[in-house]
Amino acid sequence: MSGKQFRDYVETIHQQLATLEGNQTIESGQEISAALEEIQLIYEEMQTSLEAAEVLEQKLFQQNQQIVSEVHHYYNLFHSSLIADLVTDANGLILEANQAIATLLNVPQTYLVGKPLAVFVAEDDRRSFRTVLNQLPRSSEIQTWEMKLCPRKAETVAVQLQAMAVFTPLQPHQGEGAIRMAVYNLSEVQQKTAQFAIAEAELDSTALSQASTLNPQIATTAITLPQSLDGLRVLIVDDEADARDFITAVLEAYGIRVTAVATAAAALQSLEEFHPDVLVSDVRMPYEDGYSLIRKVRELEAQQGGHIPAAALTAYLTEDREKALSAGFEAHLHKLAQPTELIAMVAQLAGRTATVHRDTLN
Repeated sequence: MSGKQFRDYVETIHQQLATLEGNQTIESGQEISAALEEIQLIYEEMQTSLEAAEVLEQKLFQQNQQIVSEVHHYYNLFHSSLIADLVTDANGLILEANQAIATLLNVPQTYLVGKPLAVFVAEDDRRSFRTVLNQLPRSSEIQTWEMKLCPRKAETVAVQLQAMAVFTPLQPHQGEGAIRMAVYNLSEVQQKTAQFAIAEAELDSTALSQASTLNPQIATTAITLPQSLDGLRVLIVDDEADARDFITAVLEAYGIRVTAVATAAAALQSLEEFHPDVLVSDVRMPYEDGYSLIRKVRELEAQQGGHIPAAALTAYLTEDREKALSAGFEAHLHKLAQPTELIAMVAQLAGRTATVHRDTLN
């Protein structure tokens, strides 16, 4: 019954009661009429509440549609990503895997779901893999480590994993949360970095030769970079994942062992566990910047002894070099500097022999 029909029905009853009010046998006519009026008021209030509920339901429906759309968007991004990506539960059981990780492991994408990731980890790395896996649900930090994976019917691959505990809409039923992992093939990264360094060196050599021919006043200082810096340990601190990946690839191409973290707090913890020979830190980071980090490092050294050479990295052309040096850094380098300059700076801080090609005007 519609609202109009209900009101017409009540009005009809009122008219009938009015006709009967003169009859002494209907003593409660007025009481019935008052009750009907109250019923009509209650009905109108219910109608108002129902209209408000319909408006709220429409808003909730629109919000739900937006959430579903966003979930599908990120779901598609996940599966179409060129980076090998997967989601596991707290025990390492694969919940989601994109095509890139399936290609890396040389198996069909659908095969991976429901399989333990540990079966693809090299046997001598499984213990450390499970140790890190057990720590992830208790930490909000991104954990980065290296290990070897064993693709099906293919050679073992050295990879770098970046993982953290997350809540994922892909598997919302997982009460214990999930772990998101990005997997980088180190052999491909190192190969591309080495090719880039060779091409860059050839370009620098050609440019310097042409400049010397055109202007005899230009003298070049060229000391060859070392072929390897095996055994050197470097701690990288940068809140940008792409920057950490690039710097790591450049350093590892020269045999340097790298630990890369995203925050100053994680860096202080890594200092105790990793014992780096050199610290390289971004100075502009959220929560706690590189200046605060280096001051804390120097305070710890004053209490415990020892000294870690440190370099400041910045993406800002106006960054004050003197500010970085006075805070406790020994070197300062812009993020746009050439990879060879980064290698030279790290080698010099560690006491190894290395410089880069530079032009000097007499």
